[in-house]
Amino acid sequence: MSTPTPAPVEAPGREIAVPALSLVVLVGISGSGKSTFGRAHFRATEVVSSDACRGMVADDENDQSATPQAFELLHYIVGKRLAAGRLTVVDATNVQPDDRRKLVELAREHDVLPVAIVLDLPQRVCADRNAARPDRQFGPHVLRRQREQLRRGLRGLAREGFRGVHVLRSPEEVAAARVTRSRLFNDLRHEQGPFDVVGDVHGCREELEVLLGELGYVVRHDGDGRAVGARHPARRRAVFVGDLVDRGPDTPGVLRLVMGMVADGDAFCVSGNHEAKLVRALRGRKVQLKHGLAESLEQLGAQPPEFTAAAEAFMDGLISHYVLDGGRLVVSHAGLVERLQGRASGRVRSFCLYGETTGETDEFGRPVRYRWADDYRGSATVLYGHTPVPTAEWVNNTMCLDTGCVFGGALTALRWPERQVVAVPAARVYVEPVRPPAAAAPTGRDAEVLDLTDVLSARVVETAHHGRVGVREPNAAAALEVMSRFAVDPRWLLYLPPTMSPVATSTREGLLEHPEQAFEAYRQDGVREVVCEEKHMGSRAVVLICRDLAAARARFGAPDDALGTVWTRTGRPFFGPDLTARLVDRVRAGAERAGLFDELGSPWLLLDAELLPWSAKATALLREQYAAVGAAAGASLPAAAAALAAAAARGADVAELRERTAGRAANAAAFTAEYRRYCWPTDGLDGVRLAPFQVLAAEGAAFHDRPHGWHLAIADRLVDADPQTFRATRRLDVDTADEASVARACGWWEELTAGGGEGMVVKPAANLVRGGHGLVQPGLKVRGREYLRIIYGPDYTEPANLSRLRERGLGHKRSMAAREYALGLEALERVARGEALWRVHECVFAVLACESEPVDPRL
Repeated sequence: MSTPTPAPVEAPGREIAVPALSLVVLVGISGSGKSTFGRAHFRATEVVSSDACRGMVADDENDQSATPQAFELLHYIVGKRLAAGRLTVVDATNVQPDDRRKLVELAREHDVLPVAIVLDLPQRVCADRNAARPDRQFGPHVLRRQREQLRRGLRGLAREGFRGVHVLRSPEEVAAARVTRSRLFNDLRHEQGPFDVVGDVHGCREELEVLLGELGYVVRHDGDGRAVGARHPARRRAVFVGDLVDRGPDTPGVLRLVMGMVADGDAFCVSGNHEAKLVRALRGRKVQLKHGLAESLEQLGAQPPEFTAAAEAFMDGLISHYVLDGGRLVVSHAGLVERLQGRASGRVRSFCLYGETTGETDEFGRPVRYRWADDYRGSATVLYGHTPVPTAEWVNNTMCLDTGCVFGGALTALRWPERQVVAVPAARVYVEPVRPPAAAAPTGRDAEVLDLTDVLSARVVETAHHGRVGVREPNAAAALEVMSRFAVDPRWLLYLPPTMSPVATSTREGLLEHPEQAFEAYRQDGVREVVCEEKHMGSRAVVLICRDLAAARARFGAPDDALGTVWTRTGRPFFGPDLTARLVDRVRAGAERAGLFDELGSPWLLLDAELLPWSAKATALLREQYAAVGAAAGASLPAAAAALAAAAARGADVAELRERTAGRAANAAAFTAEYRRYCWPTDGLDGVRLAPFQVLAAEGAAFHDRPHGWHLAIADRLVDADPQTFRATRRLDVDTADEASVARACGWWEELTAGGGEGMVVKPAANLVRGGHGLVQPGLKVRGREYLRIIYGPDYTEPANLSRLRERGLGHKRSMAAREYALGLEALERVARGEALWRVHECVFAVLACESEPVDPRL
């Protein structure tokens, strides 16, 4: 799309429209009021002042000897703001061409539009203003020289590269001016969809009509039977990736249909390189009549002149790319790297039309294109065409939709946000390809190959449910250490469970935790229906199972020809390969008998569960820590009690010490009895049980929007299918606004914990819930009095110890639980969308990195 040279606009009281992302350069001699104008129309943080920079480097805004250093600082700040995509205003005289040239170069470097606002006020007005300021005692020769420089350069501002020039010539014009911000033409973030993004059509009008029909559009024809528009009854809209023209049999028919859809608001369209070349040819420019251009000119030559003129105007008006759906979707003909999305420059347009080449040619004499998608790490999905591929496949978070219809392939579209591919075959081969589509994508880095830069160093992960989650560099390094040394094969590793916050501290005598605080917390969050699930005496386990080896190989690469695996909260395997394979096969067989693969329409399942007993994972911990404490207490305290008894027999006053020792002995006995409940003999898988409580994901779906009742019902079916492998999770539904319901739940917790149970977890019955402050905690654990001896030590129930523990702070733990929960959800949703493994691992690593934060592990 050509851009006319902007002429200075001088209408008084007018609106000055500046692009929302641009570099605004204020131009005017000293005293013209640039700083006042900047403060009146822009945020203080948006204005970068040369005077302020001079003050920062020299402690004196009028120290002219510091000007070079001040402008170095100014250019640095401007560059950082533009790199971050922020509108920036430069407040300096900017009357010298060289000063403006450096700013225009900065704008081009960061692919934003430079705009000049010129305050061309009379010299006498500026002199009077300077005279009123003690710090601005310039001689008249300074103002005269500045004004001469301004006048000489005024008419050439557009030629210098400014895309907008606005001139204000009097104090009245300055006072009456209104600055507004306009969206860039490519900024359609407010358009939410749903969309159907269509690949390169290349004159294949019949296939386009069939594809639109498959997508549900009703094609409209004129009196001569020509397709002139199409509308979806559900008000979906099509988005065309360009290259509507050339090579195929009916370029005018395709243009007529797409032009009608765009005019009626039923479609958007970006420019392809073939549209750009056709426009040049229609305007008489010297171009090579190759790659179907001659046929397009011949076909258009048979059309009425008014249609050809309208088609030329339409194609000339197409822009380089669109950013849609709140920034989640980018559509461009040849794709677009992250740093150029939503920006405007010749470089952006060139990339969108042609992509990047390596400078080499292949065996067919065609340029070798740089595989930008292999290294793409942007959060926005990019849909594009340009280079034909055999089938549309995801590469990282991008997809090429040009499947070579004109070469006898197919015309392909992607439904958004469903991410569903729809394709119709070509009626015939219209043009023999110079090279086969399979050769159109030269080899590059495999999109599934993991890279250290994806998980190392400080970074920010965008989540749909909690916004931006930051990861500190030391925490990222710790996560990498654990993953690289201990984790299961990364091809399996789709998810890590989040930490869970305990309930608020109880005020009941002798108790640190009680269910009342959980119910009150959810009631305060507006959650009325909750479910209480018994807390099993085991270890959190994630189980990935595949229905058969073909599915495991196709979806996960089947490391060691396995059908799945089982891992801990930190990604480590529970067992060795042989035992893991046996457990996976049991779970797979149970899921088959329960009909889960067929019901969920997936060849694989990801389950959240508890693996029992705890000793199956924590044997070393039990032996070296808990058993050691119990053994030491068992050996020392009875001896101490005997010695005190002998002392008492001799008449010594040791009653208080005897009582304290007896109490410690009782506490130690309770501690030993408690941890022993978590241990029972196992031989291989004999004695091992799995208590599933949630279906995390399957092919094309994540299930955190299903209520916990649905998940637990599936768990019950697994128990029925194989009671030797699976254990049921007892639960109780509770109404937090009903005192009787709450009382029953509290009584149930007391029964569980009195019988040696660990306690329970209270969860919103609906599962994923948002409150007034964001995500509601997915679960609050309420642990029993005796179980907490394992966590806080045998003597934690002593009044002095309990009083100190009541001061525990839960804020950081809750914050971490919410962040890890959001990261886990994001990982599952990326898995369901079929995104690249590195995109999933970005979230998985971030969960583990959060675990490195300094939070009391006893919480």
